[in-house]
Amino acid sequence: MVAAEDTRRLRALAGRLGVQIGGRVVSYQEHNENQRAPELVRAAQEGARVLVVSDAGMPSVSDPGYRLVKVAADAGVRVSVAPGPSAVLTALAISGLATDRFCFEGFVPRKSGDRARAFAALAAEPRTMVFFESPHRLAGTLADMAEAFGPDRPAAVCRELTKTYEEVRREPLGGLAVWAEDGVRGEITVVVAGAEPAVPSVADHVAVSSRSPTAEPGSRTRPRRWRGETGLGKRELYEAALEARR
Repeated sequence: MVAAEDTRRLRALAGRLGVQIGGRVVSYQEHNENQRAPELVRAAQEGARVLVVSDAGMPSVSDPGYRLVKVAADAGVRVSVAPGPSAVLTALAISGLATDRFCFEGFVPRKSGDRARAFAALAAEPRTMVFFESPHRLAGTLADMAEAFGPDRPAAVCRELTKTYEEVRREPLGGLAVWAEDGVRGEITVVVAGAEPAVPSVADHVAVSSRSPTAEPGSRTRPRRWRGETGLGKRELYEAALEARR
């Protein structure tokens, strides 16, 4: 049995590849996955091999599949994966941004206020961030990102990944927001660089340490302890402490 997000596209793909689908083909998409999942699991329990195929991405990653895997796992039905295209990893690999640590934030909130709050919460996120967005909301989303993350934050807009008209545009968020105002088509994945770590100044270290409830009295004794905590030199800290007292 083949559970396809779009049965017509599946048959068209099979035709182009010269593949004959021998099993029963059923629809399995966002609007029927809750009802269809128990049926597919029962078929597997009765001996059928069930293949789940999504339309243009990886099943269960913002495509139908998660609920079916959960129902199958709860029923003790074995699930295996033959990896297909994943917009998350494909965009990350092609973005030119750091790949050692990243987070997938899924689809961006639809309303501007909700987007602003979501981006404000991510403003200090140090990992590379990956988002999905629809083309008609992309300009507003990029403008909100530029407002929350700063217009100079490096980013990439990836369009129609692995398809005929694939396009990747890499530049800071401010420039991408202006570019998107003319309209963009296709399936969109946005990759945004993580925030650069803030580097406290000597004065910042002194100010924080001065407020510490365990700080020893006297500006000469404090730098001795702060030196080990901050990695800064004794003279730098001592002079900054004197300046703070003045």
